[in-house]
Amino acid sequence: MVTRRLAEVLAGTTCLPEHVLVDARRAVLDWLGSALAGSIEPPARMGQKIALGLGVSDEATVFSAGRASAAAAALANGISSHILEFDDVHKGSTLHAAAPVIPAALAVAEREHVNGRSFLIAVALGYEAALRIGEAVNPSHYRFWHPTGTAATFGAAAAAGSILKLNAAQMLDALGTAGTQAAGLWEFNADGAMSKHLHPGKAAFNGILAADLAREGFTGATRILEGERGFLRATSAEHDATRITDGLGEHWKIGENCYKMHSCCGHTHTAIDVALDLRAKAAGKIAEVEIETYGPGFEIVKEMNPRTPYQAKFSIAYCVAAALLEGCVGLEQFSPDRLTDPNIAWLLERTRVTVSPALTAKYPEAWPARVSITLQNGDIMTASSDYPRGNPENPVSTEGLEEKFEALVGARFGRETALHALRKLHALDECEDMALAFSDLIV
Repeated sequence: MVTRRLAEVLAGTTCLPEHVLVDARRAVLDWLGSALAGSIEPPARMGQKIALGLGVSDEATVFSAGRASAAAAALANGISSHILEFDDVHKGSTLHAAAPVIPAALAVAEREHVNGRSFLIAVALGYEAALRIGEAVNPSHYRFWHPTGTAATFGAAAAAGSILKLNAAQMLDALGTAGTQAAGLWEFNADGAMSKHLHPGKAAFNGILAADLAREGFTGATRILEGERGFLRATSAEHDATRITDGLGEHWKIGENCYKMHSCCGHTHTAIDVALDLRAKAAGKIAEVEIETYGPGFEIVKEMNPRTPYQAKFSIAYCVAAALLEGCVGLEQFSPDRLTDPNIAWLLERTRVTVSPALTAKYPEAWPARVSITLQNGDIMTASSDYPRGNPENPVSTEGLEEKFEALVGARFGRETALHALRKLHALDECEDMALAFSDLIV
């Protein structure tokens, strides 16, 4: 009954508390910055070319590339959203919800000409499905599967289905069809391949396909989550289906969203923040660095000698070194010339990363790190934290997210474009037709 119960709540929710809509607005604000700034990156351009080749259509906006069908636009914008590693993340599910869910919601909202409030409700419901299912299979799922490509496919289908006003039976079919398409393997990380960017785009595409098919009467597995050969058993060594239904319809998961303040893998962020706190006291006299982290995160960020900007984003050693030497870890810290910086190379040779069982035991509820710096005079400074800045336990204000947005978009398209986009975001509640909301942004 797990899948059916989820479908009933998703289909039956047509309004949400104001605080949930506030969280949805924040999520859209943060997502749009990553989507716009990422839309001119090479992988995004490749995705846009393919998306526009899927057929002539003007249903939805493709940032920096024109218009396409809703599913194709969601594919392209989903890819763009995840390239810069600045999009949001959720601790319990280890899932980036914005990149797959919001492009799906926006594309269908444009096609169906719904208002801004319907769009925001769809976003919140998409997060609800994605994060709950991600939590149910985490952490064993994470060993092989990228939840942003797997569990988030359900979230994209839920968001699209909400806008299409699917009834409970149709939503159940949509979830079934979404689940049979859910995919995304971590093997790409061994090569630094572009598959990570594809995963949210394909999840968004597949979610729209699932919802559209359900509206036409196309049936899906009714027990896709809990069935004997369903998603939970197939993709995890151990799972907890109660994570999907506990508090369903009462506690809204989007309120647990975490916002990234550094342009790299979220598993590096706590260590970066701790390192930044220690940096002021070190006064540039560092001799050695030791980083302790948790096991599942270490497996993703254990590269010690990154050779490409992409590898550097998944190197906790590099990210901490950049933080200690430069005082920030933004887009500029991952330019090719930084990888050959002799100062960073010197510090990487003196950096050690280890897995702490005590820290691992806190994951995924916390993403902890401990950093120790040995100074040239032999003194040792140590600090630790369970949560990076941007987590609900260590929050960033909406004004802080707007500053991040303006810096990210302004650096690539100019300050006036960034401010124009912010005005669009502020007017979402008054928007009567989402086809007009962002149609003039970077097209």
